[in-house]
Amino acid sequence: MIPNKKFSTKARFKSFYFAFQGLKVFFKTQHNAWIHAVSALIVFIFGFVFKVSSTEWCWLIVAISMVFITEMLNTAIEFLCDFVSPEIHPQIKKVKDVSAAAVLIASLAAVAIGMIIFLPKIF
Repeated sequence: MIPNKKFSTKARFKSFYFAFQGLKVFFKTQHNAWIHAVSALIVFIFGFVFKVSSTEWCWLIVAISMVFITEMLNTAIEFLCDFVSPEIHPQIKKVKDVSAAAVLIASLAAVAIGMIIFLPKIF
């Protein structure tokens, strides 16, 4: 167990640095990250074009964040699984499949939120 350390501004800035390094790794290694980013950009453009309300913006931001967060967690789980078990293993496959399913569910929910918000405005 790590003992409690005193607050350090330097350590806080370092933690932000590590987080940005994680984003860099995510976008460098994951093709789906770019698909999500382009989709998010399209949603933002639609949001401005269709003048969505503040509440609708909140839902869109939650939906976009949910997809990115699940994709990043899925990526972290896959990196860990590949490190722990470089060979193909049926249990590791289950872990990876379930984490990928989480991304699928988040993406479907985001699409549903987008449809609820944008379809009435388009038609």
